[in-house]
Amino acid sequence: MSRLFGTDGVRGIANDELTIELAMALGKYGAHVITQGKERAKILVGKDTRISGDLLEYALISGILSTGCDVIRVGVIPTPAIAKLVKVLEADAGVMISASHNPVAFNGIKFFNALGLKLSDEIEDEIETCIQEKKEIGLPIGFNLGHVKEYVDAETEYIDYVTNTLEGMTFEGIKVAMDCANGAASVVAPKTLNALNAKVYSIHHEPDGININENCGSTHMNDLKKFVTVVGADIGLAFDGDADRLLAIDENGDFVDGDKIMAICGNYLTQKGKLKDATIVSTVMSNLGFDIALSENNMRAVKTQVGDRYVLEAMLANGFGLGGEQSGHIIFLEHNTTGDGLLTAVQLLRVMKDSGKKLSELASIMNVYPQVLKNAKVPNDKKYHFAENKVISERIDEIEKLFHGKGRVLIRPSGTEPLVRVMIEGENQAFLEKISIELADLIEREMN
Repeated sequence: MSRLFGTDGVRGIANDELTIELAMALGKYGAHVITQGKERAKILVGKDTRISGDLLEYALISGILSTGCDVIRVGVIPTPAIAKLVKVLEADAGVMISASHNPVAFNGIKFFNALGLKLSDEIEDEIETCIQEKKEIGLPIGFNLGHVKEYVDAETEYIDYVTNTLEGMTFEGIKVAMDCANGAASVVAPKTLNALNAKVYSIHHEPDGININENCGSTHMNDLKKFVTVVGADIGLAFDGDADRLLAIDENGDFVDGDKIMAICGNYLTQKGKLKDATIVSTVMSNLGFDIALSENNMRAVKTQVGDRYVLEAMLANGFGLGGEQSGHIIFLEHNTTGDGLLTAVQLLRVMKDSGKKLSELASIMNVYPQVLKNAKVPNDKKYHFAENKVISERIDEIEKLFHGKGRVLIRPSGTEPLVRVMIEGENQAFLEKISIELADLIEREMN
């Protein structure tokens, strides 16, 4: 049986793969395992705007209440607000019902512990084992059952936390266009930027339960690109469905990804003496141009495997303050323990305001190198062993020598499919296309 928990909680098609029975079991056993039987433990529950949120919320809460834990229900809120509010309200855990950037048919359930951190693999495995074995845990009755409390100040608390990171700075004179993905940012993002005196123009900020991420948000940025130029904005901000990631558009309509945002903010913090060891934590999928930009500006990158949880682990282990992914999951550890789209937006705007520079000028810190991605079809039982093949490893070494430090080869097995992914970066697109096809064919021949 495949593992229930993925890299970001449990996800699937709502009412099909992610059933009400599974949601109830996750609530019941998640509460039991995380709180370790603590009496009157408190668990926060929030959700994004998708239609299945109500269905799963009631099932999840029922499971939690059955263990004697109380629920603090915060309604529609960004995922990073849950991570923050768990600590603010001194709760024992938090749960977010969301499938992030996925289409409306999908939903997910992800847990945070009392420190606002995603659960370790060991805790997730314990919850999963309880669900599979239908473990008897001894449920309370009568007045020992849990109850629900509505927390109406969650949105205000979250906005206050974000604005307070600016220490009084406002964005008067800056025109901001934003795409809220018809998701969890739809209210809080415009309200926050308006409170900071920016001139705000919003699109895709009217969720109806079924339009979340529908041709909008950080995975579909064409509408925002056009909108920025139509309203003459200084910056465009694109959130995803649960607002834990941010991507941007500059005043010319050009794309600014997570790598560039990290380079911009990292350079600013370094100049202020606020970035430990002038180091940013990123994944192996960050563009080669990111590493070169950091080196040219007296910074360095520490690499992790793909996934913001691994970025956070490296940050916590070494005390680094900034890290994230090309996709826009960016963590400012001084302020929060997870990717936070709205926090990232105001930190990026802070750099623009403080420097007086346009976003295009700031983004020029980094040149994006062309990337080509090809898939090699390899059986699941062999896909993790390509590095042991001498012919493949020798050919990779030969290719990297051809780049003279201006290119790289990244080979990694797919986590979900019988594939080995071949990603090559360099300066010449035509050469990359040719060499990636050749290498993918070689891997298929050798591993089959």
